[in-house]
Amino acid sequence: MPDAIFADPRLARVYDAFDGARTDLPAYLALADELGARRVLDVGCGTGALAARLASGGRGVVGVDPAEASLAVARAKSGAVTWVHGDAAAAPAIGADLALMTGNVAQVFLTDEAWTAALRAVRSALRPGGVLAFETRRPEARAWEEWAADAGPVTRDVPGAGRVERRREVTEVRLPFVSFRYTYRFLDDGTEIASDSTLRFRARDEVEASLAAAGYRVRDVREAPDRPGLEFVFIADRPAR
Repeated sequence: MPDAIFADPRLARVYDAFDGARTDLPAYLALADELGARRVLDVGCGTGALAARLASGGRGVVGVDPAEASLAVARAKSGAVTWVHGDAAAAPAIGADLALMTGNVAQVFLTDEAWTAALRAVRSALRPGGVLAFETRRPEARAWEEWAADAGPVTRDVPGAGRVERRREVTEVRLPFVSFRYTYRFLDDGTEIASDSTLRFRARDEVEASLAAAGYRVRDVREAPDRPGLEFVFIADRPAR
């Protein structure tokens, strides 16, 4: 079941206003160019920020997400993307040149079984030689400490929603799991909606081992250009043989 931040229609409509400029996305657009990818799968596409940009470049793009409310926002951004409601297992076998999991998508799979199932489902959607790329936060960077220190309210004026205030609270750190809560208050009518999330922080060697076990070959592990020292970007392929 997706977290409320993605699944509640009212929260989905204000998500982009708080998500910011998405400085992580240019690196993935550049990777698609680097690989000459024409068919791209965006797993956990959310409100469609990346998928819509990929499609605007003339690529064939499929965006998959388990939150229908987020997909409703995404559909309004682009009619050129094929939007699919479902988890990674719903990813169609399109023979993708490139599959992507951006943001915190790779960390929402809390059990080894769920993560392995997602990796295998995505592998089935790739053509032989196709590439999977995703980012994951480095546990040693201890991102949750910054989250806890930066818990003050943020207010945005959101078209169609009015003034909205968001607060963040780290609710539990029990590594490798970190849980946190976003609370949104719609100032015009006083409505308050909370969304609880948990992420799993995997070490680099753990991620590499999981990729190998799911039938991938790791090509490269890069720094996230927008967050140097804080995240890894894994680039792995489905071997052609």
